[in-house]
Amino acid sequence: MALRATVKSLAGGVGREQCIRMLSVSSAKQASWWTDVEMGPPDAILGVTEAFKKDSNPNKINLGVGAYRDDNGKPFVLASVRKAEELIASQKLDKEYLGIGGLADFTKASAKLALGADSEVLQSGRSITVQGISGTGSLRIGANFLQKFFPGNKVIYLPSPSWGNHTPIFKHAGVDVKAYRYYDKNTCGFDEAGALEDIANIPKKSIIMLHACAHNPTGVDPKPDQWKALSKVIKERELFPFFDMAYQGFASGNTDRDAGALRQFIQDGHNVCLSQSFAKNMGLYGERVGAFSLICQDADEAKRCESQLKIIIRPMYSNPPVNGARIASTIMNTPDLNTVWLDELKVMSGRIITMREQLVANLQKEGSTRNWQHITDQIGMFCFTGIGPDQVAKMTKDFSVYLTKDGRISVAGISSKNNAYLAHAMHEVTK
Repeated sequence: MALRATVKSLAGGVGREQCIRMLSVSSAKQASWWTDVEMGPPDAILGVTEAFKKDSNPNKINLGVGAYRDDNGKPFVLASVRKAEELIASQKLDKEYLGIGGLADFTKASAKLALGADSEVLQSGRSITVQGISGTGSLRIGANFLQKFFPGNKVIYLPSPSWGNHTPIFKHAGVDVKAYRYYDKNTCGFDEAGALEDIANIPKKSIIMLHACAHNPTGVDPKPDQWKALSKVIKERELFPFFDMAYQGFASGNTDRDAGALRQFIQDGHNVCLSQSFAKNMGLYGERVGAFSLICQDADEAKRCESQLKIIIRPMYSNPPVNGARIASTIMNTPDLNTVWLDELKVMSGRIITMREQLVANLQKEGSTRNWQHITDQIGMFCFTGIGPDQVAKMTKDFSVYLTKDGRISVAGISSKNNAYLAHAMHEVTK
Protein backbone atom coordinates (compact mmCIF):
# COMPACT_ATOMS: atom_id res chain seq x y z
CA MET A 1 0.00 0.00 0.00
CA ALA A 2 2.83 2.42 0.88
CA LEU A 3 4.55 1.78 -2.47
CA ARG A 4 1.26 2.37 -4.36
CA ALA A 5 0.70 5.66 -2.50
CA THR A 6 4.25 6.81 -3.22
CA VAL A 7 3.94 5.85 -6.90
CA LYS A 8 0.61 7.65 -7.16
CA SER A 9 2.02 10.82 -5.57
CA LEU A 10 4.98 10.87 -7.96
CA ALA A 11 3.06 9.81 -11.06
CA GLY A 12 1.94 13.34 -11.81
CA GLY A 13 5.54 14.36 -12.54
CA VAL A 14 7.02 11.19 -14.06
CA GLY A 15 5.80 7.97 -15.60
CA ARG A 16 4.77 5.01 -13.46
CA GLU A 17 7.60 2.72 -14.67
CA GLN A 18 10.24 5.42 -14.22
CA CYS A 19 8.91 6.11 -10.74
CA ILE A 20 9.23 2.44 -9.77
CA ARG A 21 12.82 2.35 -11.10
CA MET A 22 13.67 5.44 -9.02
CA LEU A 23 12.29 3.81 -5.90
CA SER A 24 14.18 0.58 -6.62
CA VAL A 25 17.49 2.44 -7.00
CA SER A 26 16.79 4.36 -3.80
CA SER A 27 16.00 1.13 -1.97
CA ALA A 28 19.19 -0.49 -3.25
CA LYS A 29 21.28 2.43 -2.00
CA GLN A 30 19.67 2.29 1.42
CA ALA A 31 20.50 -1.41 1.67
CA SER A 32 24.28 -0.89 1.31
CA TRP A 33 26.44 -3.16 3.46
CA TRP A 34 28.84 -0.33 4.29
CA THR A 35 26.45 2.44 5.43
CA ASP A 36 27.93 2.45 8.94
CA VAL A 37 31.59 2.59 7.85
CA GLU A 38 33.09 5.86 9.09
CA MET A 39 35.75 7.90 7.32
CA GLY A 40 39.10 7.10 8.91
CA PRO A 41 41.59 9.79 9.94
CA PRO A 42 44.36 10.61 7.45
CA ASP A 43 47.85 9.26 8.08
CA ALA A 44 49.88 11.94 9.87
CA ILE A 45 53.06 11.42 7.83
CA LEU A 46 51.33 11.08 4.46
CA GLY A 47 49.30 14.19 5.28
CA VAL A 48 52.51 16.18 5.63
CA THR A 49 53.70 14.98 2.23
CA GLU A 50 50.38 15.80 0.55
CA ALA A 51 50.43 19.34 1.94
CA PHE A 52 54.03 19.72 0.79
CA LYS A 53 53.15 18.72 -2.77
CA LYS A 54 50.46 21.41 -2.99
CA ASP A 55 52.80 24.19 -1.79
CA SER A 56 54.18 26.42 -4.57
CA ASN A 57 56.99 27.97 -2.49
CA PRO A 58 60.31 27.18 -4.27
CA ASN A 59 62.05 27.01 -0.88
CA LYS A 60 59.68 24.41 0.59
CA ILE A 61 61.18 21.50 2.55
CA ASN A 62 59.60 18.12 3.29
CA LEU A 63 60.94 16.77 6.59
CA GLY A 64 58.22 14.16 7.02
CA VAL A 65 59.36 11.45 4.60
CA GLY A 66 60.88 8.36 6.23
CA ALA A 67 63.19 7.42 3.39
CA TYR A 68 66.80 8.32 2.66
CA ARG A 69 67.47 11.07 0.13
CA ASP A 70 70.77 12.17 -1.41
CA ASP A 71 72.06 15.72 -1.11
CA ASN A 72 69.91 16.73 -4.08
CA GLY A 73 66.79 15.45 -2.34
CA LYS A 74 66.45 12.49 -4.71
CA PRO A 75 65.78 8.80 -3.92
CA PHE A 76 69.06 6.90 -3.68
CA VAL A 77 69.64 3.44 -5.12
CA LEU A 78 72.77 1.80 -3.75
CA ALA A 79 75.50 0.70 -6.16
CA SER A 80 75.64 -2.64 -4.33
CA VAL A 81 71.94 -3.13 -5.10
CA ARG A 82 72.40 -2.36 -8.80
CA LYS A 83 75.31 -4.79 -9.03
CA ALA A 84 73.36 -7.49 -7.18
CA GLU A 85 70.46 -7.03 -9.60
CA GLU A 86 72.84 -7.49 -12.54
CA LEU A 87 74.23 -10.71 -11.04
CA ILE A 88 70.74 -12.07 -10.40
CA ALA A 89 69.59 -11.20 -13.93
CA SER A 90 72.61 -12.98 -15.44
CA GLN A 91 71.67 -16.20 -13.64
CA LYS A 92 68.24 -16.34 -15.35
CA LEU A 93 66.55 -17.66 -12.23
CA ASP A 94 62.94 -18.85 -12.19
CA LYS A 95 60.06 -17.16 -10.38
CA GLU A 96 58.85 -20.17 -8.41
CA TYR A 97 57.37 -19.85 -4.92
CA LEU A 98 59.73 -19.70 -1.98
CA GLY A 99 59.14 -21.99 0.96
CA ILE A 100 56.99 -20.66 3.79
CA GLY A 101 60.07 -19.64 5.78
CA GLY A 102 61.61 -17.75 2.87
CA LEU A 103 64.95 -17.83 1.08
CA ALA A 104 67.36 -19.87 3.21
CA ASP A 105 70.49 -18.02 2.05
CA PHE A 106 68.82 -14.75 3.05
CA THR A 107 67.55 -15.86 6.47
CA LYS A 108 70.94 -17.34 7.42
CA ALA A 109 72.74 -14.17 6.36
CA SER A 110 70.22 -11.99 8.23
CA ALA A 111 70.77 -13.89 11.46
CA LYS A 112 74.53 -13.70 11.01
CA LEU A 113 74.34 -9.94 10.39
CA ALA A 114 72.29 -9.40 13.53
CA LEU A 115 73.97 -11.78 15.95
CA GLY A 116 77.54 -11.80 14.64
CA ALA A 117 79.45 -14.45 12.70
CA ASP A 118 80.85 -16.05 15.86
CA SER A 119 77.57 -16.04 17.78
CA GLU A 120 77.09 -18.98 20.15
CA VAL A 121 73.39 -18.86 19.29
CA LEU A 122 74.09 -19.66 15.65
CA GLN A 123 76.72 -22.27 16.44
CA SER A 124 74.37 -24.14 18.77
CA GLY A 125 71.43 -23.95 16.35
CA ARG A 126 69.10 -22.61 19.02
CA SER A 127 67.56 -19.87 16.90
CA ILE A 128 65.17 -19.78 13.98
CA THR A 129 64.87 -17.02 11.39
CA VAL A 130 62.05 -16.70 8.86
CA GLN A 131 61.71 -14.17 6.08
CA GLY A 132 59.08 -11.48 6.65
CA ILE A 133 57.52 -8.69 4.62
CA SER A 134 59.97 -5.97 5.70
CA GLY A 135 59.97 -4.80 9.31
CA THR A 136 56.20 -4.40 9.56
CA GLY A 137 55.47 -7.95 8.42
CA SER A 138 58.23 -9.38 10.59
CA LEU A 139 56.78 -7.61 13.63
CA ARG A 140 53.36 -9.03 12.79
CA ILE A 141 54.72 -12.59 12.59
CA GLY A 142 56.22 -12.11 16.04
CA ALA A 143 53.06 -10.54 17.42
CA ASN A 144 50.91 -13.45 16.23
CA PHE A 145 53.38 -16.00 17.61
CA LEU A 146 53.46 -14.31 21.01
CA GLN A 147 49.68 -14.00 21.11
CA LYS A 148 49.36 -17.72 20.57
CA PHE A 149 52.28 -19.15 22.53
CA PHE A 150 53.71 -16.65 25.02
CA PRO A 151 53.16 -18.25 28.46
CA GLY A 152 53.06 -14.98 30.41
CA ASN A 153 51.05 -11.76 30.17
CA LYS A 154 50.06 -11.11 26.58
CA VAL A 155 50.93 -7.45 27.01
CA ILE A 156 53.77 -5.60 25.30
CA TYR A 157 55.25 -2.47 26.85
CA LEU A 158 56.41 0.06 24.26
CA PRO A 159 58.77 2.97 24.86
CA SER A 160 56.94 6.29 24.97
CA PRO A 161 56.91 7.43 22.24
CA SER A 162 57.39 4.58 19.79
CA TRP A 163 56.95 4.02 16.07
CA GLY A 164 53.30 4.75 15.31
CA ASN A 165 52.68 1.37 13.67
CA HIS A 166 53.80 -0.66 16.70
CA THR A 167 50.52 -0.23 18.57
CA PRO A 168 48.13 -1.29 15.76
CA ILE A 169 50.38 -4.20 14.76
CA PHE A 170 50.21 -5.75 18.23
CA LYS A 171 46.61 -4.81 18.97
CA HIS A 172 45.42 -6.30 15.68
CA ALA A 173 47.24 -9.51 16.64
CA GLY A 174 45.44 -9.60 19.98
CA VAL A 175 48.33 -8.44 22.16
CA ASP A 176 47.54 -5.61 24.58
CA VAL A 177 49.78 -2.53 24.48
CA LYS A 178 51.08 -0.39 27.35
CA ALA A 179 54.01 2.00 27.69
CA TYR A 180 57.07 2.86 29.75
CA ARG A 181 58.82 6.22 29.94
CA TYR A 182 61.62 6.67 27.45
CA TYR A 183 61.94 10.22 26.07
CA ASP A 184 62.63 13.23 28.29
CA LYS A 185 61.06 16.36 26.75
CA ASN A 186 63.13 18.62 28.99
CA THR A 187 66.48 17.33 27.73
CA CYS A 188 65.33 15.93 24.35
CA GLY A 189 67.23 12.83 25.48
CA PHE A 190 66.79 9.45 27.15
CA ASP A 191 64.80 9.38 30.39
CA GLU A 192 66.96 6.76 32.07
CA ALA A 193 65.51 7.19 35.56
CA GLY A 194 61.93 7.13 34.29
CA ALA A 195 62.53 4.09 32.08
CA LEU A 196 64.22 2.08 34.83
CA GLU A 197 61.51 2.97 37.35
CA ASP A 198 58.68 2.05 35.00
CA ILE A 199 60.30 -1.19 33.86
CA ALA A 200 60.92 -2.20 37.47
CA ASN A 201 57.14 -2.02 37.96
CA ILE A 202 56.09 -3.94 34.86
CA PRO A 203 54.33 -7.19 35.87
CA LYS A 204 56.67 -10.15 35.66
CA LYS A 205 56.56 -12.34 32.56
CA SER A 206 55.38 -9.54 30.27
CA ILE A 207 56.84 -8.50 26.90
CA ILE A 208 58.91 -5.35 26.37
CA MET A 209 59.71 -3.66 23.05
CA LEU A 210 63.23 -2.28 22.53
CA HIS A 211 64.50 -0.33 19.52
CA ALA A 212 67.92 -1.82 18.82
CA CYS A 213 69.33 1.44 17.42
CA ALA A 214 68.23 4.78 15.90
CA HIS A 215 65.04 4.95 17.97
CA ASN A 216 62.05 5.94 15.84
CA PRO A 217 60.74 8.64 16.16
CA THR A 218 63.09 10.40 18.60
CA GLY A 219 66.60 9.45 17.42
CA VAL A 220 67.45 8.96 21.12
CA ASP A 221 69.42 5.80 21.99
CA PRO A 222 70.63 4.65 25.42
CA LYS A 223 74.40 4.62 25.87
CA PRO A 224 76.16 1.22 26.34
CA ASP A 225 76.15 1.46 30.15
CA GLN A 226 72.46 2.41 30.07
CA TRP A 227 71.69 -0.62 27.93
CA LYS A 228 73.41 -2.77 30.56
CA ALA A 229 71.24 -1.21 33.27
CA LEU A 230 68.13 -1.87 31.19
CA SER A 231 69.20 -5.47 30.62
CA LYS A 232 69.68 -5.99 34.35
CA VAL A 233 66.25 -4.75 35.41
CA ILE A 234 64.52 -6.54 32.51
CA LYS A 235 66.20 -9.77 33.60
CA GLU A 236 65.16 -9.21 37.23
CA ARG A 237 61.54 -8.64 36.17
CA GLU A 238 61.61 -11.77 33.97
CA LEU A 239 60.45 -9.77 30.95
CA PHE A 240 60.70 -11.03 27.39
CA PRO A 241 62.58 -8.59 25.11
CA PHE A 242 61.32 -7.99 21.57
CA PHE A 243 63.98 -6.09 19.61
CA ASP A 244 62.99 -4.07 16.55
CA MET A 245 66.08 -3.44 14.42
CA ALA A 246 65.12 -1.39 11.35
CA TYR A 247 68.36 0.60 11.01
CA GLN A 248 71.32 -1.73 11.51
CA GLY A 249 74.33 -0.05 9.87
CA PHE A 250 72.29 3.01 8.94
CA ALA A 251 72.58 4.58 12.40
CA SER A 252 76.34 4.72 12.96
CA GLY A 253 77.63 3.29 9.69
CA ASN A 254 78.84 0.18 11.55
CA THR A 255 76.63 -2.92 11.56
CA ASP A 256 78.32 -4.47 14.59
CA ARG A 257 78.06 -1.29 16.66
CA ASP A 258 74.38 -0.87 15.81
CA ALA A 259 73.67 -4.45 16.93
CA GLY A 260 75.50 -3.87 20.22
CA ALA A 261 72.41 -3.67 22.44
CA LEU A 262 70.91 -6.85 20.98
CA ARG A 263 74.15 -8.76 21.47
CA GLN A 264 74.56 -7.37 24.99
CA PHE A 265 71.17 -8.77 25.99
CA ILE A 266 72.01 -12.19 24.56
CA GLN A 267 75.34 -12.13 26.37
CA ASP A 268 73.43 -11.33 29.57
CA GLY A 269 71.37 -14.50 29.15
CA HIS A 270 68.18 -13.17 27.58
CA ASN A 271 66.41 -15.27 24.97
CA VAL A 272 64.88 -12.61 22.74
CA CYS A 273 62.98 -12.24 19.50
CA LEU A 274 63.96 -9.84 16.74
CA SER A 275 62.47 -8.14 13.71
CA GLN A 276 64.79 -6.86 10.98
CA SER A 277 64.19 -4.59 8.02
CA PHE A 278 66.38 -4.00 4.99
CA ALA A 279 64.36 -1.02 3.75
CA LYS A 280 66.65 1.67 5.16
CA ASN A 281 70.08 0.05 5.25
CA MET A 282 69.87 -1.30 1.70
CA GLY A 283 67.36 1.18 0.30
CA LEU A 284 65.03 -1.72 -0.53
CA TYR A 285 61.88 0.14 0.53
CA GLY A 286 59.52 -1.20 -2.11
CA GLU A 287 61.02 -4.71 -2.15
CA ARG A 288 59.70 -5.33 1.40
CA VAL A 289 62.64 -7.36 2.72
CA GLY A 290 62.69 -8.36 6.37
CA ALA A 291 63.22 -11.19 8.83
CA PHE A 292 61.90 -12.42 12.16
CA SER A 293 64.14 -14.37 14.53
CA LEU A 294 63.41 -16.25 17.72
CA ILE A 295 66.19 -17.30 20.08
CA CYS A 296 65.32 -20.44 22.00
CA GLN A 297 66.71 -22.58 24.81
CA ASP A 298 68.06 -25.31 22.53
CA ALA A 299 67.95 -26.63 18.97
CA ASP A 300 64.93 -28.87 19.63
CA GLU A 301 62.89 -25.94 20.92
CA ALA A 302 63.94 -23.91 17.88
CA LYS A 303 62.66 -26.60 15.52
CA ARG A 304 59.32 -26.78 17.29
CA CYS A 305 58.94 -23.00 17.20
CA GLU A 306 59.88 -22.96 13.51
CA SER A 307 57.05 -25.39 12.74
CA GLN A 308 54.55 -23.12 14.48
CA LEU A 309 55.90 -19.96 12.80
CA LYS A 310 55.26 -21.61 9.43
CA ILE A 311 51.71 -22.49 10.49
CA ILE A 312 51.16 -18.82 11.39
CA ILE A 313 52.63 -17.53 8.12
CA ARG A 314 50.76 -19.94 5.83
CA PRO A 315 47.26 -18.35 6.12
CA MET A 316 48.73 -14.85 6.49
CA TYR A 317 50.47 -14.56 3.09
CA SER A 318 51.57 -18.15 2.35
CA ASN A 319 55.18 -17.32 1.46
CA PRO A 320 57.27 -14.17 1.03
CA PRO A 321 58.41 -12.41 -2.17
CA VAL A 322 61.65 -13.60 -3.71
CA ASN A 323 63.25 -10.70 -5.59
CA GLY A 324 64.20 -8.45 -2.67
CA ALA A 325 65.44 -11.41 -0.65
CA ARG A 326 67.69 -12.42 -3.54
CA ILE A 327 69.12 -8.90 -3.72
CA ALA A 328 69.82 -8.71 0.03
CA SER A 329 71.19 -12.25 0.09
CA THR A 330 73.50 -11.58 -2.86
CA ILE A 331 74.88 -8.46 -1.17
CA MET A 332 75.45 -10.16 2.18
CA ASN A 333 76.89 -13.39 0.74
CA THR A 334 79.14 -11.94 -1.98
CA PRO A 335 82.34 -10.61 -0.33
CA ASP A 336 83.06 -7.88 -2.90
CA LEU A 337 79.46 -6.63 -2.88
CA ASN A 338 79.33 -6.80 0.89
CA THR A 339 82.36 -4.51 1.08
CA VAL A 340 80.72 -2.03 -1.30
CA TRP A 341 77.54 -2.09 0.79
CA LEU A 342 79.34 -1.51 4.08
CA ASP A 343 81.09 1.49 2.51
CA GLU A 344 77.76 2.84 1.29
CA LEU A 345 76.34 2.54 4.80
CA LYS A 346 79.13 4.80 6.00
CA VAL A 347 78.30 7.32 3.26
CA MET A 348 74.56 7.38 4.05
CA SER A 349 74.96 7.54 7.82
CA GLY A 350 77.79 10.05 7.40
CA ARG A 351 75.58 12.39 5.37
CA ILE A 352 72.90 12.26 8.09
CA ILE A 353 75.47 13.01 10.80
CA THR A 354 76.91 15.89 8.75
CA MET A 355 73.46 17.42 8.22
CA ARG A 356 72.92 17.36 11.99
CA GLU A 357 76.24 19.07 12.63
CA GLN A 358 75.64 21.71 9.94
CA LEU A 359 72.16 22.44 11.28
CA VAL A 360 73.49 23.15 14.77
CA ALA A 361 76.25 25.34 13.30
CA ASN A 362 73.74 27.27 11.18
CA LEU A 363 71.47 27.80 14.19
CA GLN A 364 74.43 29.29 16.02
CA LYS A 365 75.14 31.55 13.04
CA GLU A 366 71.53 32.73 13.23
CA GLY A 367 72.28 33.87 16.75
CA SER A 368 70.16 31.25 18.52
CA THR A 369 70.88 31.08 22.24
CA ARG A 370 69.05 27.79 22.71
CA ASN A 371 70.98 24.60 23.40
CA TRP A 372 70.66 22.47 20.27
CA GLN A 373 73.16 19.79 21.30
CA HIS A 374 70.43 17.14 21.31
CA ILE A 375 70.37 17.36 17.50
CA THR A 376 73.89 15.94 17.31
CA ASP A 377 73.45 13.67 20.34
CA GLN A 378 70.55 11.91 18.64
CA ILE A 379 71.24 9.41 15.87
CA GLY A 380 69.67 7.94 12.76
CA MET A 381 67.14 9.26 10.29
CA PHE A 382 64.85 11.04 12.74
CA CYS A 383 65.30 13.88 15.18
CA PHE A 384 63.02 15.22 17.89
CA THR A 385 63.80 18.93 17.67
CA GLY A 386 61.99 20.01 20.82
CA ILE A 387 59.85 22.41 18.75
CA GLY A 388 56.21 22.58 19.90
CA PRO A 389 53.00 22.28 17.84
CA ASP A 390 52.44 26.06 17.57
CA GLN A 391 56.02 26.57 16.39
CA VAL A 392 55.62 23.72 13.90
CA ALA A 393 52.50 25.39 12.50
CA LYS A 394 54.35 28.69 12.15
CA MET A 395 57.28 27.02 10.35
CA THR A 396 54.86 25.53 7.87
CA LYS A 397 52.78 28.67 7.41
CA ASP A 398 55.63 31.20 7.20
CA PHE A 399 58.48 29.14 5.73
CA SER A 400 56.86 26.14 3.98
CA VAL A 401 58.83 23.74 6.14
CA TYR A 402 56.75 20.57 6.60
CA LEU A 403 57.19 18.32 9.64
CA THR A 404 54.96 16.44 12.06
CA LYS A 405 53.20 18.30 14.87
CA ASP A 406 55.40 16.71 17.54
CA GLY A 407 58.47 18.45 16.11
CA ARG A 408 59.97 15.33 14.57
CA ILE A 409 62.03 15.85 11.44
CA SER A 410 63.51 13.40 8.98
CA VAL A 411 67.14 14.45 8.73
CA ALA A 412 67.25 12.73 5.34
CA GLY A 413 65.15 15.63 4.04
CA ILE A 414 67.90 18.12 4.91
CA SER A 415 70.58 18.92 2.34
CA SER A 416 73.55 21.27 2.05
CA LYS A 417 71.29 23.48 -0.09
CA ASN A 418 68.41 23.91 2.38
CA ASN A 419 70.24 23.52 5.70
CA ALA A 420 70.75 27.26 6.31
CA TYR A 421 67.14 28.05 5.32
CA LEU A 422 65.87 25.43 7.77
CA ALA A 423 68.06 26.84 10.53
CA HIS A 424 66.69 30.31 9.83
CA ALA A 425 63.10 29.03 10.04
CA MET A 426 63.79 27.16 13.28
CA HIS A 427 65.43 30.22 14.82
CA GLU A 428 62.63 32.54 13.80
CA VAL A 429 59.96 30.42 15.49
CA THR A 430 61.98 29.71 18.64
CA LYS A 431 63.80 32.97 19.39
